[in-house]
Amino acid sequence: VQLQASGGGLVQPGGSLRLSCAASGFTLEYYAIGWFRQAPGKEREGVSCITARDGSTNYAASVKGRSTISKDNAKNIVYLQISSLKPEDTATYYCYTPPNNWGQGTQVTVSS
Repeated sequence: VQLQASGGGLVQPGGSLRLSCAASGFTLEYYAIGWFRQAPGKEREGVSCITARDGSTNYAASVKGRSTISKDNAKNIVYLQISSLKPEDTATYYCYTPPNNWGQGTQVTVSS
């Protein structure tokens, strides 16, 4: 089981990014996937998740209304689209599937 996050980068405030979490060794369609982030000096926090069975989604209050999590089962990838980015979105973003499978992070920096 392996997860690979990508799509981070430097973006100006107000911009958008689409993060990708590619899976290998298992089929994403049958697993819940979560996105987490960790800013320097802060604890890791949950950002969004999507369930396996019905694809229902949840979002942290900090990104709700400006982010969308989705699965592309054909490509075995989960996406996290975040728009209206703010400097406080700056963090390393990780994808995760239970029980303890973390992808390497992808850095998102929001700065002018």
